[in-house]
Amino acid sequence: MLHACSWFKDTPEIGLKLAEHFDNKLYKQFDTVEYNVIFNRHLDSLGSNFSNPKLIRAYYKSIHSEPGLVTKYFVNGALDTLKNYISRSEQHGFNPEAFGYKKLKALLEQLSANKFKSISEVYPVVADLELNAAESLIRYNNIIYYGALNPRKLLSRYYVPVKRPDSASMTAVLATGNLEKLLRDIQPASEQYKVLQHAMLSYAQKGEKDTQAFKTVMVNMERLRWKLPDLGEEHVEVNIPDFTLTWFSGQDTLSHMKVCVGGAREKDYAEKIKLYLKSGNLDDKPKNHETPILYSKLNSIQVNPIWNIPVSIARSEIYWQAIRDPYYLSNNNIKVYYKGQLVTDPDTIQWNKYPREKLPFQFKQGSGEGNALGKFKFIFDNGSSIYLHDTNNKSAFARNNRAISHGCVRVEKPLEFAEMLVKDKYQYDQLRMEVNLPPVDTTKMELYRKKLAKKADTLNIFQLKPKWFGTKKPVPLIINYITAWSQNGTIQFRPDVYGLDETLYAAMKKFM
Repeated sequence: MLHACSWFKDTPEIGLKLAEHFDNKLYKQFDTVEYNVIFNRHLDSLGSNFSNPKLIRAYYKSIHSEPGLVTKYFVNGALDTLKNYISRSEQHGFNPEAFGYKKLKALLEQLSANKFKSISEVYPVVADLELNAAESLIRYNNIIYYGALNPRKLLSRYYVPVKRPDSASMTAVLATGNLEKLLRDIQPASEQYKVLQHAMLSYAQKGEKDTQAFKTVMVNMERLRWKLPDLGEEHVEVNIPDFTLTWFSGQDTLSHMKVCVGGAREKDYAEKIKLYLKSGNLDDKPKNHETPILYSKLNSIQVNPIWNIPVSIARSEIYWQAIRDPYYLSNNNIKVYYKGQLVTDPDTIQWNKYPREKLPFQFKQGSGEGNALGKFKFIFDNGSSIYLHDTNNKSAFARNNRAISHGCVRVEKPLEFAEMLVKDKYQYDQLRMEVNLPPVDTTKMELYRKKLAKKADTLNIFQLKPKWFGTKKPVPLIINYITAWSQNGTIQFRPDVYGLDETLYAAMKKFM
C-alpha cells in the first residue's frame, strides 16, 4: 500500500510513473489536491452502479484517495492482465460485462493513448480507471473464487457454512501486493471443475446453451466454486440426487451404499403454503419432506433406537391410523404420552374428540422389530432433527427414485457403516451382540449366548432398550446436492429431484 506521506509530495508517485512510462513531462504536473477533488466527486457518484460502493468508499478514505491500483499495476501491465482475465470469463460461463469489461477496457485504452493536452484532462481518467478497476477486481474475485451465488440466502434448506467474501477479504484484494498472482490463484483448479468446464465450453461452442445438460453443468460448476468447510482426510458424503452415501479418504472411496432421502415437496408448494397459512387447516398443508443440505459431524450411534415421532407425522399419519384401527399403536409398539406421562391404555383413546391441529399427545415407537428406524440411528448435531438410520423396509433400496422418506436418510448397509464409525473391534462386537449378531471375536461367544438367553427368558420379561456407542472420533458429514460430476472420464448426470438446479440457474442468468 502507498504511504500517505509520499502521496502529498509535490509530484506523487502516480505522476512520476506515468511521466517516465510515457516519456511525457505533462504527468509531472500531477497535483494531489486537484486530483482528490475530482476523485471524490466520482466516488460520490457511484450510487447503485457498483456492487460494493460503501466498501470502496471506506477503502479509499483509508488510503487518502490514492490511485493505488493504477499506480502499482498500470505501467507493469497487471491491469491489462485483469482486463484479459475478465475477457475470458466466458470460460466460467459468465458474461465479461458482469465484471464491467467494456468500461475497464475503454479506460485503459484512453490512458494508454497518452493524448492529454493538460493535466486536468488526466484526473478524471485516472479516477475512473481506479474506481472501475477496483469494482471489476472485487466482482471478479468474489464470483470466480467464492461463487456468484450465496446458497444460504437462495435455498431455504441449506445449512452448510460456506465461506463468503466479507469486507476484510475484499479490502485485502484491493490492497494486494501481487495482482497477477492473485488472479492466477483464484482460478478454480480441481479436476472435477476442469472436466465440467470443458463440457460447458463444448456445449457453448455447439450452440447448445439452451439444453438441460448445459444448465446442469453450469450449476454444478457454481457448486464447486462454493467454499465448503474443511472436510478433513476422511469424510462421509450423502448425495441427495444420486441417492447414495460415500465414505471418502482423500479421493479414495472406502465405502459406498444406497440411501433413501426425503420426498420432494408437493407441486405448487408456494401457492399451497399461502393457502394453508390463511386457513390454518391441516388438510390444506402441502407436504415438504425434502432432506436439508447440511454439514455436521457424526458423533454417536444409538443401537435399537427409540423413534420420537415428529408432530407433523403424528398429525398426518399416526392420528388417522389410530382412528382406523384401535390396536394400531400397541401392534406397532408405539407408546402415547400426555403431558409427559405415559398413557397406559392408548387403545381406549377416543381420537375423534381431539382435533389434529391441537393433538395433545406425543408418540414414541419402542426399540426392536418393526421400529421405523431399524436397529441403528446415526447421530450428528443439526437444527433440523435429521439423522441417518437403518430401516425395516429394505425393499425401498431397489427403487430407482429413492426420495421417499420424511426427511431423514435411510442407510442401505448400516452394520458396515457402524463398524467404520466405531473403528474398534471390542466396541464393534458389543454393538453386534446388541442386535443379536454373533461377535467377530469367538472368545466372546459365551457372553453372546448369555445375552441371547436373557432376551429369550419368558419368566423375566426382557425389555429391549437403546444403547449408545460413541464414534472413534467425530466424522465430518456433508449432505450435499450434486447433479453432475466426472467419473472415470465421463460426466454423470442425475435428476434435479428437488428442483434446486432450476432455482440456481435462474439466479445465475444475470451473470451470463
